[in-house]
Amino acid sequence: MDKAHVRRKFYDIHVSLASPIALEALERIGRLYKIEEEIRGHPPAERQALRQARAGPELESLHEWLSKTVTALSSKKSELAKAIRYALSNWVALTRYRDDGRLEADNNAAERALRCVALGRKNWLFAGSDDGGERTAAIYTLIGTAKLNDLNPESYLRHVLERIADHPINRIDELLPWNLVAKMPVRIAA
Repeated sequence: MDKAHVRRKFYDIHVSLASPIALEALERIGRLYKIEEEIRGHPPAERQALRQARAGPELESLHEWLSKTVTALSSKKSELAKAIRYALSNWVALTRYRDDGRLEADNNAAERALRCVALGRKNWLFAGSDDGGERTAAIYTLIGTAKLNDLNPESYLRHVLERIADHPINRIDELLPWNLVAKMPVRIAA
């Protein structure tokens, strides 16, 4: 559970109904994302302290506002009421990141990394065998890891394939993406 899922519900309502309440929710969630943007890349202990000091009060204010707003809505079955109840019923999961600097505020990066798997789901039916499926998964893992390390996946795979035949098996970890970042000439454009 993450803020992105909750935010999406309010976003859809705002787009379809131009709801001022949904807009208010989006603005409040936006302030939480702004805090995350400012502390991105900081060590976990520092992120935790900053989140508790800055996001903590924002989260408390958001919870209070959502609780008051849902009781004031005229239609308890509206999409807006459902979105608010969804956020409130998942509050513990939504706020877990505040107290753990190792956690991300949402799982957007992981979902983006897995998008290619979801898009190719039917293709995996034709991997040929379980071994073929495992090999495909290994290649997609290398490609995804290369991307996460800002490496061009095609260049990375070419680099590895040109060297792997003569590379000592007991040093194969040297060819993993995070170990080649400094050595690779082609990086993903920022």
